[in-house]
Amino acid sequence: MSRKHPIIAVTSSSGSNVEPVMTAFSHLWWREKVNAAVVQGEGFHRYDRLEMKQIVDASRKAGRVTTHYGPDGNLLERLESTLREYGDKGTGEHRKYLHCLVEALPYNQKPGTFTPWEPFPEDSDLLFYHGLHGGFASPEIDIAQHVDLLIGVTPTVNLEWIQKINRDCKDRGYSREAVIDSIMDRMNDYVNYITPQFSRTFMNFQRISVVDTSNPFIARDAPNLDESFMVVRFRYPKKIDFPYLLTMIRDSFMSRPNTLVFPAGKTMHAMELILLPLLHDLMLKKSL
Repeated sequence: MSRKHPIIAVTSSSGSNVEPVMTAFSHLWWREKVNAAVVQGEGFHRYDRLEMKQIVDASRKAGRVTTHYGPDGNLLERLESTLREYGDKGTGEHRKYLHCLVEALPYNQKPGTFTPWEPFPEDSDLLFYHGLHGGFASPEIDIAQHVDLLIGVTPTVNLEWIQKINRDCKDRGYSREAVIDSIMDRMNDYVNYITPQFSRTFMNFQRISVVDTSNPFIARDAPNLDESFMVVRFRYPKKIDFPYLLTMIRDSFMSRPNTLVFPAGKTMHAMELILLPLLHDLMLKKSL
């Protein structure tokens, strides 16, 4: 952690839909005139798409599938050293993973490849990471220790799978069968490396559907926001002004002393209310 060079990390699994929290932060940065360096977690995958397919096929035959959820599929050592360097000096390098043709065209590259490594913008106020491993910790690698504000985005698992299947089929050109195979391949790493991170977060945003998602593999559409509630669990509830949030977020309530619930249609409004004081705190400490 660093006062002068703070780091915010949003950790999630594939299909969690982190766009609302990313959009909320972008609104706050614009309003508060914060210059954020943004790091895409996929840029720290170890293999491009073609290489990963070959690795997965070979590892499946060996009886232990290598996936993007586990250490073998990622450059977690480099990610930790990058966050350490930024916390110490405000510098570092990152790259992007180009998922689809729309993302790849501006770089004149094929989908499923990486852009070259490049330095962070100069004079950034903070680093914002979003990806699979913002809260990763093991005896050898501890990424979570470098993060000043760690946020989890974790819908109920069936909803997560529905969102992943729909996104990967519609936006990334995968077949439904291929996406389901990847979900099954990743299950062991999901349990061992993804879910433990949500016990290290400052808060978790968990969307819960109020429609039937009992068989995610046949669902044609993901439940929309009006068919969902957002559950937010805070690790340190004494730092949160719950009376203010309950007043400002219509139809919200507390299900536990550390848990706020509200209609998911109010997610953007609620996220900005929740995140603004935390951003102010980081920027205040930075100025001291």
